[in-house]
Amino acid sequence: MGEVDTAFIQDPEHMPNLSPIQVEGMPIIDLSPITNHTVSDPSAIESLVKDIGSACKEWGFFQVTNHGVPLSVRQRIEEASRLFFAQSLEEKRKYIRDEISPTGYHDRPHQKPLGLGRHTDAGALTVLAQDEVVGGLEVKRKADQEWVGVKPTPNTYIINVGDIIQVILSGVVYGAGLEQYGAYESVEHRVIVNSEKERFSIPFFFHPAHYTVVKPLEELTNEKNPPKYRPYKWGKFIVRRRAGNFQKLNVENIQISHYKIA
Repeated sequence: MGEVDTAFIQDPEHMPNLSPIQVEGMPIIDLSPITNHTVSDPSAIESLVKDIGSACKEWGFFQVTNHGVPLSVRQRIEEASRLFFAQSLEEKRKYIRDEISPTGYHDRPHQKPLGLGRHTDAGALTVLAQDEVVGGLEVKRKADQEWVGVKPTPNTYIINVGDIIQVILSGVVYGAGLEQYGAYESVEHRVIVNSEKERFSIPFFFHPAHYTVVKPLEELTNEKNPPKYRPYKWGKFIVRRRAGNFQKLNVENIQISHYKIA
């Protein structure tokens, strides 16, 4: 494989545990009160909203069932993915991922043995169809900061809070007294490669228009609870963030922490 650029080697404290904790407690939320149009009980929807809120505060991640997406649609997408990656390297490189096309085919030698390192998602929400056989997703649990593996659940989607939600809802606090912290935090996660089996996952990133200015909601801030982040333009932010994925920069890749007000 050749030498791996040291820029892509994880610090020892961030290297994956080869025997990670397999989590059982991540919330699984039934969306049928909003997807089943025969359900007319307002209390069921109120309960659903509370469950989602609690999951976002306690985990930043949750899984959904009865989501309304036909299984056949997911199966067709997965089959298309397998057909694409089964092609020759020459054919796949026609769609190579680069600074111009950041969503193309990713063919970096350093990525093959290392999986995907710890990160938060820059957008508002991410909806993930995880590989139901291989798994590999690990989440940094908010309660104890331990890395835990997310066991695949058939025909569910994993949803996680992104950086934008953390910023716009930063006026909402969770906890009491000196232990208060942002309720809707964008949680670190990573993907561990499986040396024996291929892993396919399908993410959908919910991003705003490029002209959007991301800032804390005014309704949640006041003199006693001032804004915790400076406004930033989403388009410039994501362009710079993606550029950092393809260049070995002398500075840390841009993060929302750079906009946090001390």
